[in-house]
Amino acid sequence: MSAKIAIGGKAPGFKLPHDGGGEVALSDFKGRKLVLYFYPKADTSGCTVEAKDFSRLGLAFTRAGTAILGVSADPVPKQDKFKAKHGLSIMLASDESHEMLEAYGVWAKKSMWGRSYMGILRNTYLIGPDGKIARIWEKVKVAGHAEEVLAAAREL
Repeated sequence: MSAKIAIGGKAPGFKLPHDGGGEVALSDFKGRKLVLYFYPKADTSGCTVEAKDFSRLGLAFTRAGTAILGVSADPVPKQDKFKAKHGLSIMLASDESHEMLEAYGVWAKKSMWGRSYMGILRNTYLIGPDGKIARIWEKVKVAGHAEEVLAAAREL
C-alpha cells in the first residue's frame, strides 16, 4: 500500500545506492534543502529532459542551498550509463526494491494503451532543512518544472 505524503509532514527516511557507487540517505541532507524527484525510467525522453534541466540549473540550486536527488527503480549501472551519456551533474539513486518508492507513494498502478501495470509516478518533493515536506508536485509536466522547483527552493 502506498503512503500519502503531506506538506508539513516528516519526509520518510531512506538509504539507497547511487550512481558512481556508495549510498545516499535522507540524513545526509540534514540542515539543507533537498529536491527529491522521482522519474519512471532512465534514458527515456521525458526523464532525460527532466534530468538535463535539473543538471543545467544545478549551480543555481546550490546557491539556493538545495541539493537534488533523482530516484528511479533502474539499477545503478543503468543510472551510471544514463548520467554519462547525457553529462548529468545531479546524483541519481536506485530503488530496485521499491521500498522508498512506496514510502513516498510514487509506486502505483498506471495504465497505457489499455494495459495496467505498476510504475513510478513523476512526482517531486521539496524537503526543508528541518526534514519536513515543504512542497509537492504530482503528475509533473517536464517543461519548466525544474525552474518552478528552483523558484520554490529560493523562497523556502
